[in-house]
Amino acid sequence: MELLDAKLPFLVGGGYAVNAHTGARIPTKDLDIFTTRAELQRLLDRLNRGGRRVSIVDDQWLGKIDYGEHFVDVIFGSSNGIVPVQEGWFHHAREAQVLGLSVLVINPTELIWSKAFIQKRFRHDGSDIANIILKQSSQIDWQRLMAYFDAHWEVLLSHLLIFRWVYPSERDAIPSWLLDELLERLNRQRELPPTAARMCRGRLLSRSDYQNAVEVWGFLDAKGKCDDDQ
Repeated sequence: MELLDAKLPFLVGGGYAVNAHTGARIPTKDLDIFTTRAELQRLLDRLNRGGRRVSIVDDQWLGKIDYGEHFVDVIFGSSNGIVPVQEGWFHHAREAQVLGLSVLVINPTELIWSKAFIQKRFRHDGSDIANIILKQSSQIDWQRLMAYFDAHWEVLLSHLLIFRWVYPSERDAIPSWLLDELLERLNRQRELPPTAARMCRGRLLSRSDYQNAVEVWGFLDAKGKCDDDQ
Protein backbone atom coordinates (compact mmCIF):
# COMPACT_ATOMS: atom_id res chain seq x y z
CA MET A 1 0.00 0.00 0.00
CA GLU A 2 2.84 2.36 0.88
CA LEU A 3 4.50 1.88 -2.51
CA LEU A 4 1.20 2.54 -4.28
CA ASP A 5 0.67 5.74 -2.31
CA ALA A 6 4.20 6.87 -3.13
CA LYS A 7 3.65 6.01 -6.81
CA LEU A 8 6.96 4.17 -6.95
CA PRO A 9 7.38 1.81 -9.92
CA PHE A 10 7.24 -1.86 -8.99
CA LEU A 11 5.81 -5.09 -10.37
CA VAL A 12 4.66 -8.18 -8.50
CA GLY A 13 6.30 -11.35 -9.75
CA GLY A 14 7.09 -14.80 -8.41
CA GLY A 15 4.36 -17.06 -7.09
CA TYR A 16 1.75 -14.32 -6.83
CA ALA A 17 2.19 -13.47 -10.52
CA VAL A 18 2.01 -17.15 -11.48
CA ASN A 19 -1.21 -17.49 -9.51
CA ALA A 20 -2.64 -14.37 -11.16
CA HIS A 21 -1.94 -15.71 -14.64
CA THR A 22 -2.87 -19.36 -14.09
CA GLY A 23 -5.37 -19.43 -11.22
CA ALA A 24 -3.30 -22.25 -9.73
CA ARG A 25 -3.35 -20.78 -6.19
CA ILE A 26 0.07 -22.22 -5.42
CA PRO A 27 1.10 -21.43 -1.81
CA THR A 28 3.95 -18.93 -1.65
CA LYS A 29 5.90 -18.01 1.46
CA ASP A 30 7.08 -14.59 0.36
CA LEU A 31 6.33 -11.68 -1.91
CA ASP A 32 8.60 -10.89 -4.86
CA ILE A 33 8.50 -7.35 -6.19
CA PHE A 34 10.48 -6.26 -9.22
CA THR A 35 11.90 -2.86 -10.03
CA THR A 36 14.70 -1.44 -12.15
CA ARG A 37 18.17 -0.90 -10.79
CA ALA A 38 17.66 2.85 -11.26
CA GLU A 39 14.62 2.85 -8.94
CA LEU A 40 15.90 0.34 -6.39
CA GLN A 41 17.38 2.71 -3.83
CA ARG A 42 14.39 5.03 -3.92
CA LEU A 43 12.10 2.08 -3.22
CA LEU A 44 14.25 0.74 -0.38
CA ASP A 45 14.57 4.19 1.19
CA ARG A 46 10.80 4.56 1.19
CA LEU A 47 10.31 1.24 2.98
CA ASN A 48 13.13 1.65 5.49
CA ARG A 49 10.84 2.74 8.31
CA GLY A 50 8.24 1.42 10.74
CA GLY A 51 10.41 -1.36 12.11
CA ARG A 52 11.32 -2.73 8.70
CA ARG A 53 14.94 -3.55 7.88
CA VAL A 54 16.11 -3.19 4.28
CA SER A 55 19.32 -4.50 2.74
CA ILE A 56 20.93 -5.31 -0.57
CA VAL A 57 21.71 -9.01 -0.47
CA ASP A 58 23.46 -9.12 -3.84
CA ASP A 59 24.30 -5.91 -5.69
CA GLN A 60 23.79 -7.70 -9.00
CA TRP A 61 20.13 -8.57 -8.53
CA LEU A 62 18.54 -8.77 -5.06
CA GLY A 63 17.42 -6.59 -2.15
CA LYS A 64 15.37 -7.66 0.85
CA ILE A 65 12.90 -6.13 3.27
CA ASP A 66 12.54 -7.86 6.66
CA TYR A 67 9.73 -7.17 9.09
CA GLY A 68 9.59 -9.64 11.95
CA GLU A 69 8.96 -13.08 10.50
CA HIS A 70 7.87 -11.64 7.17
CA PHE A 71 10.09 -10.63 4.28
CA VAL A 72 9.87 -9.30 0.74
CA ASP A 73 12.43 -9.88 -2.00
CA VAL A 74 13.14 -6.85 -4.18
CA ILE A 75 14.45 -8.12 -7.50
CA PHE A 76 16.14 -5.92 -10.08
CA GLY A 77 18.05 -8.52 -12.07
CA SER A 78 19.06 -12.17 -11.94
CA SER A 79 21.80 -14.08 -10.15
CA ASN A 80 23.45 -14.95 -13.47
CA GLY A 81 23.35 -11.34 -14.70
CA ILE A 82 21.36 -12.19 -17.84
CA VAL A 83 17.87 -10.94 -16.90
CA PRO A 84 17.90 -7.29 -15.80
CA VAL A 85 14.52 -5.74 -15.02
CA GLN A 86 13.88 -3.17 -17.76
CA GLU A 87 11.52 -0.22 -18.05
CA GLY A 88 9.78 -2.00 -20.92
CA TRP A 89 8.47 -4.58 -18.45
CA PHE A 90 6.22 -1.87 -17.00
CA HIS A 91 4.74 -1.03 -20.41
CA HIS A 92 3.60 -4.65 -20.85
CA ALA A 93 2.49 -5.29 -17.25
CA ARG A 94 -1.07 -6.23 -16.28
CA GLU A 95 -3.24 -5.17 -13.41
CA ALA A 96 -4.36 -7.84 -10.95
CA GLN A 97 -5.55 -8.28 -7.39
CA VAL A 98 -2.79 -9.31 -5.00
CA LEU A 99 -3.40 -9.43 -1.24
CA GLY A 100 -6.55 -7.39 -1.76
CA LEU A 101 -4.81 -4.59 -3.68
CA SER A 102 -4.88 -3.70 -7.35
CA VAL A 103 -1.27 -3.83 -8.51
CA LEU A 104 0.76 -4.38 -11.67
CA VAL A 105 2.00 -7.93 -12.18
CA ILE A 106 4.65 -9.05 -14.62
CA ASN A 107 3.35 -9.89 -18.09
CA PRO A 108 3.43 -13.63 -18.96
CA THR A 109 6.17 -12.98 -21.52
CA GLU A 110 8.54 -11.37 -19.04
CA LEU A 111 7.50 -13.79 -16.30
CA ILE A 112 8.72 -16.73 -18.38
CA TRP A 113 11.95 -14.86 -19.13
CA SER A 114 12.46 -14.13 -15.41
CA LYS A 115 12.09 -17.81 -14.52
CA ALA A 116 13.80 -19.57 -17.43
CA PHE A 117 17.25 -19.91 -15.83
CA ILE A 118 16.06 -20.99 -12.38
CA GLN A 119 17.05 -24.65 -12.69
CA LYS A 120 18.74 -25.67 -9.46
CA ARG A 121 18.74 -29.00 -7.66
CA PHE A 122 16.34 -27.78 -4.98
CA ARG A 123 14.45 -25.19 -7.01
CA HIS A 124 13.29 -25.47 -10.59
CA ASP A 125 10.71 -23.11 -12.12
CA GLY A 126 10.01 -25.27 -15.18
CA SER A 127 6.54 -26.23 -13.98
CA ASP A 128 5.62 -22.55 -13.56
CA ILE A 129 6.69 -21.89 -17.15
CA ALA A 130 4.72 -24.86 -18.48
CA ASN A 131 1.58 -23.73 -16.66
CA ILE A 132 1.98 -20.12 -17.83
CA ILE A 133 2.22 -21.35 -21.43
CA LEU A 134 -0.85 -23.54 -20.89
CA LYS A 135 -3.01 -20.72 -19.53
CA GLN A 136 -1.58 -17.66 -21.29
CA SER A 137 -0.32 -18.86 -24.67
CA SER A 138 -2.41 -16.36 -26.63
CA GLN A 139 -1.17 -13.50 -24.42
CA ILE A 140 2.52 -14.32 -24.73
CA ASP A 141 4.46 -12.20 -27.21
CA TRP A 142 6.49 -15.04 -28.69
CA GLN A 143 8.60 -12.78 -30.88
CA ARG A 144 9.57 -10.67 -27.88
CA LEU A 145 10.26 -13.79 -25.82
CA MET A 146 12.56 -15.22 -28.50
CA ALA A 147 14.39 -11.88 -28.69
CA TYR A 148 15.02 -11.99 -24.93
CA PHE A 149 16.66 -15.40 -25.17
CA ASP A 150 18.83 -14.44 -28.15
CA ALA A 151 22.05 -16.50 -27.86
CA HIS A 152 20.40 -18.67 -25.18
CA TRP A 153 17.71 -19.93 -27.55
CA GLU A 154 18.42 -23.57 -26.58
CA VAL A 155 17.10 -22.84 -23.08
CA LEU A 156 13.84 -21.61 -24.61
CA LEU A 157 13.65 -24.68 -26.84
CA SER A 158 14.15 -26.96 -23.84
CA HIS A 159 11.21 -25.36 -22.02
CA LEU A 160 9.00 -25.68 -25.09
CA LEU A 161 9.84 -29.36 -25.52
CA ILE A 162 9.10 -30.03 -21.86
CA PHE A 163 5.75 -28.26 -22.26
CA ARG A 164 4.89 -30.52 -25.24
CA TRP A 165 5.77 -33.56 -23.17
CA VAL A 166 3.84 -32.43 -20.07
CA TYR A 167 0.72 -31.36 -22.00
CA PRO A 168 0.68 -33.46 -25.20
CA SER A 169 -2.94 -32.55 -25.98
CA GLU A 170 -2.05 -28.84 -25.88
CA ARG A 171 0.94 -28.82 -28.22
CA ASP A 172 -0.73 -26.25 -30.46
CA ALA A 173 -0.33 -23.69 -27.67
CA ILE A 174 3.18 -23.14 -29.03
CA PRO A 175 3.23 -21.41 -32.44
CA SER A 176 4.47 -23.68 -35.22
CA TRP A 177 6.70 -20.96 -36.66
CA LEU A 178 8.55 -20.70 -33.35
CA LEU A 179 9.35 -24.39 -33.14
CA ASP A 180 10.30 -24.43 -36.82
CA GLU A 181 12.73 -21.54 -36.28
CA LEU A 182 14.34 -23.06 -33.20
CA LEU A 183 14.62 -26.54 -34.69
CA GLU A 184 16.15 -25.06 -37.83
CA ARG A 185 18.75 -23.33 -35.66
CA LEU A 186 19.41 -26.67 -33.98
CA ASN A 187 19.89 -28.41 -37.32
CA ARG A 188 22.29 -25.70 -38.50
CA GLN A 189 24.21 -25.98 -35.26
CA ARG A 190 24.55 -29.75 -35.63
CA GLU A 191 26.47 -29.21 -38.85
CA LEU A 192 29.13 -27.20 -37.02
CA PRO A 193 32.03 -28.71 -35.07
CA PRO A 194 31.96 -28.47 -31.26
CA THR A 195 33.49 -25.38 -29.69
CA ALA A 196 37.27 -25.54 -29.42
CA ALA A 197 37.23 -24.58 -25.74
CA ARG A 198 35.80 -27.02 -23.20
CA MET A 199 33.07 -24.77 -21.86
CA CYS A 200 30.28 -25.28 -19.32
CA ARG A 201 27.31 -22.90 -19.42
CA GLY A 202 25.55 -24.78 -16.64
CA ARG A 203 26.64 -22.23 -14.04
CA LEU A 204 24.20 -19.77 -15.64
CA LEU A 205 21.54 -22.17 -14.35
CA SER A 206 23.12 -23.18 -11.04
CA ARG A 207 26.59 -22.24 -9.82
CA SER A 208 26.70 -24.98 -7.18
CA ASP A 209 25.36 -27.85 -9.27
CA TYR A 210 28.02 -27.36 -11.95
CA GLN A 211 30.84 -26.45 -9.59
CA ASN A 212 32.86 -29.59 -10.33
CA ALA A 213 32.79 -28.82 -14.03
CA VAL A 214 35.00 -25.74 -13.60
CA GLU A 215 36.86 -26.60 -10.39
CA VAL A 216 37.65 -30.28 -11.02
CA TRP A 217 36.95 -31.29 -14.61
CA GLY A 218 38.72 -28.40 -16.29
CA PHE A 219 35.83 -26.69 -18.10
CA LEU A 220 35.74 -22.95 -18.63
CA ASP A 221 32.64 -21.30 -17.21
CA ALA A 222 30.24 -19.30 -19.38
CA LYS A 223 32.16 -16.11 -18.73
CA GLY A 224 35.31 -17.62 -20.19
CA LYS A 225 37.42 -18.31 -17.09
CA CYS A 226 37.58 -20.78 -14.24
CA ASP A 227 36.53 -19.76 -10.75
CA ASP A 228 40.12 -20.42 -9.63
CA ASP A 229 41.19 -17.49 -11.81
CA GLN A 230 38.89 -15.00 -10.04
